[in-house]
Amino acid sequence: MWRVPRQLCVQVARGSKLSGLWNKPAAFMSTLLINQPQYAWLKELGLREENPGVYNGSWGGRGEVITTYCPANNEPIARVRQASVADYEETVKKAREAWRIWADIPAPKRGEVVRQIGDALRDKIQVLGNLVSLEMGKIFVEGVGEVQEYVDVCDYAVGLSRMIGGPILPSERPGHVLIEQWNPVGLVGVITAFNFPVAVYGWNSAIAMICGDVCLWKGAPSTSLISVAVTKIIAKVLEDNKLPGAICSLTCGGADIGTAMAKDEQVDLLSFTGSTQVGKQVALMVQERFGRSLLELGGNNAIIVFDDADLNLVIPSALFAAIGTTGQRCTTARRLVMDRPGNYVEPTIVTGLPHNASIAHTETFAPILYVFKFKNEEEVFAWNNEVKQGLSSSVFTKDLGRIFRWLGPKGSDCGIVNVNIPTSGAEIGGAFGGEKHTGGGRESGSDAWKQYMRRSTCTINYSKDLPLAQGIKFQ
Repeated sequence: MWRVPRQLCVQVARGSKLSGLWNKPAAFMSTLLINQPQYAWLKELGLREENPGVYNGSWGGRGEVITTYCPANNEPIARVRQASVADYEETVKKAREAWRIWADIPAPKRGEVVRQIGDALRDKIQVLGNLVSLEMGKIFVEGVGEVQEYVDVCDYAVGLSRMIGGPILPSERPGHVLIEQWNPVGLVGVITAFNFPVAVYGWNSAIAMICGDVCLWKGAPSTSLISVAVTKIIAKVLEDNKLPGAICSLTCGGADIGTAMAKDEQVDLLSFTGSTQVGKQVALMVQERFGRSLLELGGNNAIIVFDDADLNLVIPSALFAAIGTTGQRCTTARRLVMDRPGNYVEPTIVTGLPHNASIAHTETFAPILYVFKFKNEEEVFAWNNEVKQGLSSSVFTKDLGRIFRWLGPKGSDCGIVNVNIPTSGAEIGGAFGGEKHTGGGRESGSDAWKQYMRRSTCTINYSKDLPLAQGIKFQ
């Protein structure tokens, strides 16, 4: 589905100076899509004409009212009342109170709650996928796939809830033992972008919850209905388990709420997904208070095609990687680098630029693909790594030696390094994230859970003596 610029939709929805472009008052009349019979399914998600955008055990909100729009045709869907700064402060207080209860629940029991959240999402996967398509703009199958990703992360987190922990280490001192103890960090703030309004929150919340953390979510203003709908599903599970709803809190809002989260010392970890430019500002604000941040920022991803590549794999891979999700994935392929001979479909790509052209080094959230020709392996590996971002990369070849050089220390410098598959479409079992200007954070699988916990090295003396480490005699 082709989309108008998302930034434009947000500004108009907020009733900004651009309101003259469309007849804004119409959004407050019966023209809302939610009131039309063909969109009655929106009410299956608990949505209505005007929706409170704050949840901390109860629903509310004292901020401005925004209208969200279908980006395909600019039709108004429904309205959401955003959080005020006072709402945010109240929600943080309630979330931290909820943590005192949640942290005492054994991790496997927390995993059982997350399992129920996954099941509740399964029950609503089609209708929630429809909402993702309507409000965000991706095609329906990708909308459903995004909800499925949250479900998959819940399944993964359930197993992880019985596995997290540190090792018991041998001590050099008799009668002593060293234990690596992992505890929840506390309150995890999650700021998500418009392009994956369900899955990215799922990566964070499912893992954070089994670790014993509580979550405070601020989604993109342009996908506020999705944030509300997902939170309603989670809130019902928490309520059924007689747990505080503030374990998974929501404060819909704009930059004022995001800034408050970044500066707030009560937010123990801030996970931010968005542009490199804004991510840098977030990182500085969090670091100024010596807080923790987990950054998932931009990507400028390359597919490298060698002369021995299987074109039956290359063509569908390049197509999906370049234009899937209308080119608005952080893992979207921006550069296609091919061995010198080749044939190109001219309308879909840009050719003739030098590999280091500034436009090719700039992340464009659009289905634009730049094609380059390379001479040898060393040259093309260097081209892959010369951009500032380091998220995803892929090589197409049958040469086993080349594959392992690509995976090795002189190969790709990205966090996601693929062979004979697209740059997009990561599975949840591995850690997701990238290097350099992509931010360095890791979410979802592998040992990404460690970012949601704090580590203590504990030495226990169970003897009657007091030997010192390194053989020191202090007399």
